[in-house]
Amino acid sequence: MGFFDFIKNEFIEVIDWVDDTTDTVIYKFPDKGNKIMNGAQLTVRESQVAVLMNEGEFGDAYPPGRHELSTQNMPVTTTLKSWKYLFDSPFKVDVFFVSTRQFTNLKWGTSNPVIVRDPQFQQVRLRSFGTYTMRVTDPRKFIREFAGTHPWVRIETVSEQLRNVIVSKLSEGLAEAGISILDLAANFTELGEKLKPVFQQEFDAWGIELGQFYIENVTLPEEVEKILDKTTQLNMLADKLNQFNQMQGGIALENLSDNPGAAGAAGMGAGVILTNMLQQQQQPVPQQPAAGDASNKQQLLDLLKQLGELKAQGILTEEEFNQKKAEILARL
Repeated sequence: MGFFDFIKNEFIEVIDWVDDTTDTVIYKFPDKGNKIMNGAQLTVRESQVAVLMNEGEFGDAYPPGRHELSTQNMPVTTTLKSWKYLFDSPFKVDVFFVSTRQFTNLKWGTSNPVIVRDPQFQQVRLRSFGTYTMRVTDPRKFIREFAGTHPWVRIETVSEQLRNVIVSKLSEGLAEAGISILDLAANFTELGEKLKPVFQQEFDAWGIELGQFYIENVTLPEEVEKILDKTTQLNMLADKLNQFNQMQGGIALENLSDNPGAAGAAGMGAGVILTNMLQQQQQPVPQQPAAGDASNKQQLLDLLKQLGELKAQGILTEEEFNQKKAEILARL
């Protein structure tokens, strides 16, 4: 290799970045201290932006395509370097490539419970997690905030900072949404759309656009879950009592139809039974079973046993158990 070939190799003539990773966001072209040849070819591929930087100041930015680096098409950098006239010699600048593609399936989650205000439970601690997508929309802002002196930046570094913002703003966003924690599961999509503007205000400072934001799960405190379980079991018990009452009304009507002679004398009683059956649709109050019916008594005893099991599990209080027990014993 001759002397002039050696000199030629000291200058950079081709600048590009072939991204063979899936997680690199910023890549600084490795110039190894060499200068860029005037007229060097800069290739910017799709979903990339190239930004020149001169001594810590931003120069020109180039979208996807092939660009020739010369003073004619480098107006900002030319001004920064105080080139008053066309300058044909090699020059030194830093070249940063920024990936502008959409990064997907980024995780977020609350490591510690977040306190939120709830219209029914007042203040509640909850945990939540989900995913989101993002992309860079302002390369200069993004480089300033995340590059520093690093030759490349991976998405893990960026997502860690974004995750902190999401968690810190989550309670604020839930309060503004005004959705009860009991209705969260049915409104995850709607809630995610309401929270996006809250997070985007913070992301704008870094030149990042929040694409999709998904809430996958919300975990309530153990004491709140116990209350919900207790309410569910009480509702199930009330449904069983209501079904039992309806069955007793039907049996009484069948007995009247099987005894035509008593129909006139018992007409008023049938009317009362029908009235009670209609009332049971609105208020599940157990009706008195037919006297001497062993199967009816057994059903009441089964209900009494279920109440005892709920009390033993701590779902029913002593007062609640005694009240229900008295109602059932009065019908035996």
